[in-house]
Amino acid sequence: MKYIDSHSLSPFFNLAIEEHVLKKFSLDEDFIFLWQNTPTIVVGSNQNTVEEINLKFVRDNNINVVRRMSGGGAVYQDLGNLNFTFLAQVSETSRIDMKKYACPIAHALRDMGVPAEVSGRNDITVNGKKISGNAQRLYQNKILHHGTLLFDSDLNILEKALKVNIDKIQSKGIKSIRSRVTNISDYLVQKIDMQAFKNILLKYLFKGEEPIQYHLTEEDLEEVNRLVKDKYATWDWNYSKSPNYSLFNSSRFSGGKIECYLDVKNGIIKNSKIYGDFLSINDIADIEKEINGKKYGRKALTDALSKFNLFHYFGDISMEEILSVFFG
Repeated sequence: MKYIDSHSLSPFFNLAIEEHVLKKFSLDEDFIFLWQNTPTIVVGSNQNTVEEINLKFVRDNNINVVRRMSGGGAVYQDLGNLNFTFLAQVSETSRIDMKKYACPIAHALRDMGVPAEVSGRNDITVNGKKISGNAQRLYQNKILHHGTLLFDSDLNILEKALKVNIDKIQSKGIKSIRSRVTNISDYLVQKIDMQAFKNILLKYLFKGEEPIQYHLTEEDLEEVNRLVKDKYATWDWNYSKSPNYSLFNSSRFSGGKIECYLDVKNGIIKNSKIYGDFLSINDIADIEKEINGKKYGRKALTDALSKFNLFHYFGDISMEEILSVFFG
């Protein structure tokens, strides 16, 4: 395994590094990437950005907003948060296990005296409070698994910057964003700073051996900067627009929320957009393209969806649950 360190605090640059390594490296050996951002909201690949953020607060406080490649929900990050990314080869047809990558992080935290455990569909928690959210993206035979670690973040800013839908809060029986999250530093017996925390985590992941660092080449940096300019720093990628639609429905399931916008004319789906915090590892645009042009009917959409491994697109949301959103 090799280690990538980023000296940049730009979320646009760091997310571009992830995509570059995933798509351009053979990953004959595993990589781990640790990185931090200046105050930023990172939204999931399938989310409607303006519905996830407190836009006025974000603008007034110069908080970056950027979309990532993976599914799941929006997260707030600042210099009190450490991001981790695993990149590795996998069998494309295998059922990707979120716990394979989240568990070593939880084990490392427990070694530091933090009673962390992998919980729910994609979280690491301490005493029922979230300290880490995880998500994944599959590309060819390679997986990107990344997550956040709330080490010493400003939870007051986090609470004000994110706009969490009431159905998500009610589904978990909790009263506020603040009550759902906590900082790792609050549970450490011996107080350490972020750099020391990062070093301990690396030592654990490399099983006590000296981490082997990969230094991005000039060619790597050229490609990363191109991705920043053409994708991650653009309004189109980070905000995008909902289609004009004649039908809309949304539902929350144990596997996440789906919002479905359909423009239906003369019984034919002309345009579609699917949003949500479901844990997709493939691009939901594949599903949207497939159903565009199909009859708006249960059989036609069932046939269209049956062409896909739905776990890769909607996580643990079933075919029947997906169809219930399309048809109410």
